[in-house]
Amino acid sequence: MKEVKNMTRKTFGVIGVCGANGNLIARILNQRGYDVIGTDLSSAEECRFKKSLDGYDMELYYGETPDEFFEKSDYIVPPASLSEKSDVFQKIGDSLFELSDVIDQFKPDKPVFGITGTNGKTTTTTLLKKIAYDNGIIPAEHNLEKMQGNAEFIPILQSRLDGDVAILEVGTFGVPGTIKRIVKNSNIESGLITNITPDHLSDLGSFMDYAHVKGEFIEELNGKQLIVNGQDPTIMGLLREYDFNGELITFGVDETFESINTKECVCGREIKVKELISGCGYYFCPCGITTPQVDYIATNVDLKNRTFDLHTPSEKLTVKMAIDGLHNVYNVVGVIIAAHVFLKLPYDKILESIATFTGVEGRMEKVAEIDSKEIYVDYAHNPAGVQTVLSQFRNLFGDFTCVITVSSESGEEGDLAIFDNALEFSKYVVPASAPSQKIAQELISKDPSLSEKIIFDSVDNFVKKGTLGASYDEVETGIRKALDCDCNLIVAIGEAATKFKSCVDKL
Repeated sequence: MKEVKNMTRKTFGVIGVCGANGNLIARILNQRGYDVIGTDLSSAEECRFKKSLDGYDMELYYGETPDEFFEKSDYIVPPASLSEKSDVFQKIGDSLFELSDVIDQFKPDKPVFGITGTNGKTTTTTLLKKIAYDNGIIPAEHNLEKMQGNAEFIPILQSRLDGDVAILEVGTFGVPGTIKRIVKNSNIESGLITNITPDHLSDLGSFMDYAHVKGEFIEELNGKQLIVNGQDPTIMGLLREYDFNGELITFGVDETFESINTKECVCGREIKVKELISGCGYYFCPCGITTPQVDYIATNVDLKNRTFDLHTPSEKLTVKMAIDGLHNVYNVVGVIIAAHVFLKLPYDKILESIATFTGVEGRMEKVAEIDSKEIYVDYAHNPAGVQTVLSQFRNLFGDFTCVITVSSESGEEGDLAIFDNALEFSKYVVPASAPSQKIAQELISKDPSLSEKIIFDSVDNFVKKGTLGASYDEVETGIRKALDCDCNLIVAIGEAATKFKSCVDKL
């Protein structure tokens, strides 16, 4: 490790500035007052994150790593993926300054807030940032175009960029230790958990394995401030298991439950949950985990007019939203608390911002209206998220046709649960992804009457790419089929639906 804190101005060479980590490192160093030379094998035209380097005083080499790059640099930061046997690495010599050195030497210099959970993270993070901006508080932004950036080293590096505060979305690709590393290395001092419902089961084996990955957030923030959905038995169970002794703030919603389902408790029992949204509601387990009397409670929820009353520890607020769904009532309540206790803003200023927040791209987003039929897309891609979103569409708008573009991160089990949710809440189901088409084929072979509800003709050969379950053509074909259904609302769910939503322009 090189000691740079008390040295005179030096020059850093960063290899891989078109990649996420290299891009962020170059900007951090430049903002801290160091000369930065960047290089990448991508051409300027192909550089994915070139736009985020605009306005920075850096010397940049695209398409090569010339000898003068090494000659001018006092320290050189290579990408973690660069082989030590490569010719480029061999040229670095004693100038090596690694990613871990950047993290150790350049600490966050601002208050840092983290947001995690299975569903609702992006909406919650985006809304809290909007409230900050509206009130003259500038959050640190990674500015990596079309990159969610909620896992690996992106949140850690984002916390070191310029800003008055850092508001970080904290995720995991189903890898134990990821959240713990993000919380610790980002110096997160306060956080919010939206919910914990099954996801990444193919990677982790069981729901409780996944829950404990999310529980790392609680473990690392022990003794600090934590805002949680008190109507999620998994969160409340993990708080007890980790013996959380910091400042705990709970929230929930007073509403009639939708259905009764079971959820595994941290004690190992299956407990019944009177669900308001998937996995959250009213519950009791013999081990002692039960719905608490929460600190903040939303009442008189009017989803049609997008209003509710919020009872805080000190007063009652009337909240007006510009987004739909009971799940967003939960998201908004969590944000109100975070904006009040972390950003230190008065409620009236917070409510002004909430009233003008129209949502996040790809979340309950209307993308077109064709022949009086409205087409929405939603990023929902795990069983709980799909259940919550589709139930809200039905409650708000009535009958709709669901186009499934999902390939679940929980494998066949997740794909089947998502398809079951679509069958439960939709009038018609159009399987657009190969996994959903295979399920449709099996279901119809067992019960031919389902062919009246499932609009299906064949199984495509699209190969899943990450969480992308369908191709552009499959999404377009699925929406075309949905337009032929006797329904005035079409809801396309999944990453592919949001990624390829432009296909509606052809229709």
